[in-house]
Amino acid sequence: MTLYISKIAHTTCSYLADFKIKLITYDLYKIEQDGELIILRKNVLISFPLVVIVLSVLITGCSSPSSTEKHGFSYEMAPLAVMPIEVQDAPATVKQAYQFAVANPQLLSQLPCYCGCGGMGHTSNYSCYVTDESGDGSLNYDDHALGCSICVDITQDAMRMLDEGKSIEEIRAYVDQTYSRFGPSNMQ
Repeated sequence: MTLYISKIAHTTCSYLADFKIKLITYDLYKIEQDGELIILRKNVLISFPLVVIVLSVLITGCSSPSSTEKHGFSYEMAPLAVMPIEVQDAPATVKQAYQFAVANPQLLSQLPCYCGCGGMGHTSNYSCYVTDESGDGSLNYDDHALGCSICVDITQDAMRMLDEGKSIEEIRAYVDQTYSRFGPSNMQ
């Protein structure tokens, strides 16, 4: 049986590049079964600024951000909790696209989709996410965008360009130029 006993022997402080570094030296005594005493010396460096930085990052990471910061975007996003379970279980970009569509119908209603969904009755990129609004104000979701990367890519591009400060006209021109090669516009 081996018994370890620790005792702090002394502390020394030094300054290195304007950072206070505390060197704690402690002796670790190891007592073997036969009674022999062995002294092991350990040194631990503790940087106060490093401890403060690590704690700040941990505390900041646990704080609750505001609704627009929560998603890292400068525009409104609908809460994920109001979405159908299929959307909640979808990949992150698809979830974000649905959240954006629900919160920003006025923008996506002005953007076409080029995936060929016009034959399904879709009239804009918005209709790839929402079919209509019920009499009680609740939305009826379209599951088309759950499996269509073109719909989601158009929405993600619109989100990115809004963050870049682009106008709706600039976003529309980009969508038309980039996606028209995939199929006809669903806007008449």
